Amino acid sequence: MISKDDIKDFKDYIDKSSNIVIFTGAGISTESGIPDFRSPGGIWTKFKPIDFSEFMASEEARVESWRRKFNIDSEISNAKPNAGHIAISELVSKGKIKKVITQNIDNLHQESGVPPDQVIELHGNTTYAKCLSCEQRYEIEDIKKQFIETNQAPICNICGGIVKTATISFGQSMPEKEMIESQNATLSCDLFIAIGSSLQVYPAAGFPILAKRNGSKLIILNREPTDLDGYADLILNYEIGIFMNEVFVLNN
Repeated sequence: MISKDDIKDFKDYIDKSSNIVIFTGAGISTESGIPDFRSPGGIWTKFKPIDFSEFMASEEARVESWRRKFNIDSEISNAKPNAGHIAISELVSKGKIKKVITQNIDNLHQESGVPPDQVIELHGNTTYAKCLSCEQRYEIEDIKKQFIETNQAPICNICGGIVKTATISFGQSMPEKEMIESQNATLSCDLFIAIGSSLQVYPAAGFPILAKRNGSKLIILNREPTDLDGYADLILNYEIGIFMNEVFVLNN
């Protein structure tokens, strides 16, 4: 059962803040049916992740990567934003939340109504692909059709470069632009809310600490305790969608 005091405290922090940054991890999307990668039973416990260097060096690895991509997509094709995503979107529309930093690659924040320019995707986006050389964008359905016909990894029809989902793979460098943008957003906020993240994967997990050290309040909403709970002003161990829906109701 959700504590009314926790809801009140959470709402009070929101009401007193004018520049909120949300940081989301896999926990918010698992409630939409998106499988986790790192948790026990997650994708990486079933399949050894394909390192970026291996993807670049081996046609066989690229074919296997795309095969896995389409198999996973078939399992999660019906995933939709849940109450957690929608509540965040509502707070964005009210001007309370300025930026949503996410470790997720599922595009569900945008689908919930958050403007794309207010979402910072640290690990990219799996709903489209791009050439690693010229950055030409490709739609997944077009690549899937070609892959089924040829069983070959796609190449760019502009420059001949390697085409990959627009995600940051295991072993691939974090995107510099998004990291800088996330740092700037973190340093400007007066309330940082981490939602659905174990806060174990660095450097991304350093943002809550950076916010706290810069004078921001810090809230952690996660089903399980995290390693950064000691930094938090408010810790909320609840199902995300259920809790955020209660906050949404109280804010209307």
